[in-house]
Amino acid sequence: MKKMVISAVAMCASALLFAGNAAAGGNDLLVYTAADDGKLHAALTDAFNKMYPDIKVEQVILSTGPITEKTIAERENPQADAIYGVNSFALDQLKNAGVLEPYAPKGSKIPAQFMDSDGFFTHHWLTLMVMAVNTKLMDEKGKQVPSSWQELASPAYKDMITIAAPTKSGTGLTIFTTLKDAYGWEYIDKLDKNIFQYNSSGSAAGRQAGAGETAIGLTYDTAVINQVNAGLPVKLAFFDMTPNVKEGGALVLGAPNPENGKKWLDFMASPAGAAAYAPFVGAATTPGYGKIDLKDVSLWEYKAPVDTAAFKREWGKKYEK
Repeated sequence: MKKMVISAVAMCASALLFAGNAAAGGNDLLVYTAADDGKLHAALTDAFNKMYPDIKVEQVILSTGPITEKTIAERENPQADAIYGVNSFALDQLKNAGVLEPYAPKGSKIPAQFMDSDGFFTHHWLTLMVMAVNTKLMDEKGKQVPSSWQELASPAYKDMITIAAPTKSGTGLTIFTTLKDAYGWEYIDKLDKNIFQYNSSGSAAGRQAGAGETAIGLTYDTAVINQVNAGLPVKLAFFDMTPNVKEGGALVLGAPNPENGKKWLDFMASPAGAAAYAPFVGAATTPGYGKIDLKDVSLWEYKAPVDTAAFKREWGKKYEK
């Protein structure tokens, strides 16, 4: 009971704080984000304040689910001005819930393919799902680096692959839902026979490849880049198609400070914004920024809507021991 009372008091205090922000107006800017890298936030805020030194930027950092739920719950009394660093699934959910306002950032060089077709949000960067290959282990085993997902499911790679379980990791969920969408369950059955270990962390497969614990780790781009930059015998490789997660931002409908929210979104979609976040992401949608050039990547677009909860239940029944 004591814990419940304390929690209630904290929630009221938080509500008053955000209400004060909403009422303040003026040069305040409150943004919600699911990007959890403190250095990224600092770099963005510093770069933004060089352009708009009089705007005070406050950020609420939560996971994607809570950010989405919070924004929808505040529909009648919006607190945030803008959202960024949120994936496509969440942005679509927010759009469908009617809590976003269409806004096309000014001066952006981001291609139309990374914009919502109805103008509700813009993707700023992508997380690409790639392969971390320990070249030393592959040479010792006399194996070639696979060039396609079909080849990766060959018996030649039995017990040579690690990957995060989709029931425990967003990275694993992105990879496996893409594989199901592209090739069906029959392909995943074959790939499962080659898995040495399922992890609970999306980046673990990259670290394992770097440490020589596995020959092939399926993970996300920056997890592999970190191993390469550390001087380990790891190669980042793409397949014939690439699972991916697009991260973007939007203007909140009824925002307390909509003009400041628009300035933030203009900045995020500009070369200045891309220069600030590029050191922290694999691929930026603004051409010329990021560690990976999207011209070299064949991005997968889902052919059918994904019910992630249903997928995790089905995958768990089939493969979790």
